[in-house]
Amino acid sequence: MNNPAQVILISQTSLPYSKIGSWTTLYKNYLENNHKIDYIICPKPQKLFDGIQYHFAKLTFWHKLQRKFLKCKNLEYFVALDKIIDPKQKYIIQVVDNYGMVKSLRKHLVSKGIEKQCYIQFFYHGFSPYTKSGSGQDFYEIIDEMILLTMDSYKAHQKNNIILPSHFSILNNGIDTKKFKKVSETEKIKLKEELGFGNKKTFVWCSQDRPKKGLDLILEVWRKIYSVEKKIQLVVIGCDPRQKMEGVVFLGKIPNEELPKYYQASDCYLFPTLCQEGFGLSLIEALHCGNYCIASAFGGVPEVLHYGKLGKLIENPHFISEWETAINAFLEGNIKLPEFSNELYAMENWNIKMNQIIDQAKCRLANSQIAL
Repeated sequence: MNNPAQVILISQTSLPYSKIGSWTTLYKNYLENNHKIDYIICPKPQKLFDGIQYHFAKLTFWHKLQRKFLKCKNLEYFVALDKIIDPKQKYIIQVVDNYGMVKSLRKHLVSKGIEKQCYIQFFYHGFSPYTKSGSGQDFYEIIDEMILLTMDSYKAHQKNNIILPSHFSILNNGIDTKKFKKVSETEKIKLKEELGFGNKKTFVWCSQDRPKKGLDLILEVWRKIYSVEKKIQLVVIGCDPRQKMEGVVFLGKIPNEELPKYYQASDCYLFPTLCQEGFGLSLIEALHCGNYCIASAFGGVPEVLHYGKLGKLIENPHFISEWETAINAFLEGNIKLPEFSNELYAMENWNIKMNQIIDQAKCRLANSQIAL
């Protein structure tokens, strides 16, 4: 049969996702527009996407026993998958970031005799290759295609692994550039007044409060900078308020739809990640809102900022002095904001590229030697 391959997305997160999340936000926009997903397997969400065939992963008591005593993981997903699979059809199966599901998925497909008519796409939102002892090689042999956030991540995989899947694609993160956009200077002044920022140079940090996100480092930098320069403030978004600190405003968690105005009212975005960041969604949100960006040169960040053309990269981010120098250079006013296309990292481009990646996989399956 020459039926085109159908696409199945397996997600351990309910879709739509009710909270803020980078890849879930991207899929939400994609699935509400011109998409090529036929089925979603996931825990039952509060509401459903229109036009999508769902099969819900229900974790039963029997599944829990098998997981505990037989080490059989993800059975609830494979029960749902069996309700979809037709032996006369080919399938593209998408897995997002769930490294642990891949081996058991392959084992299940083999047990059903359908592994050769299924094409596994693994979407990875980290940067560094998987290096778990004894399992990485199996993982890379099992998947048919790996979709990464940056070309630099691909180069890291190429450098650190002997065996890799046959195909790679690069799919940069995307944002809603209709919401995250620069405003006029008049509007910026109004927003500063509305949010209580006054006429101070405003720096912003936005992330989850985990050590690897570098907030403690930036607060240490800030104490030194603020001891000399008082007409500045640091706005911290995303973490619970800490002990009161001069020149720092802790705003806690802000709903995603309200984030643009905080970026638009700010002047400089600080991204002091201390880990191999996959991409940095907040970084491009702030960039599009008119912030000058100062960021750690870790993981995919240099590529995202076009190796320094779109912002300042801190080559040795664990050293306080490098952040002091970069921030002081910005405060001296000798830095111009970079110019770039409004289409850079736009969510619409993500949708187009996703459809291209799916179409390429369908062509590969159609040209495979399996007669159904």
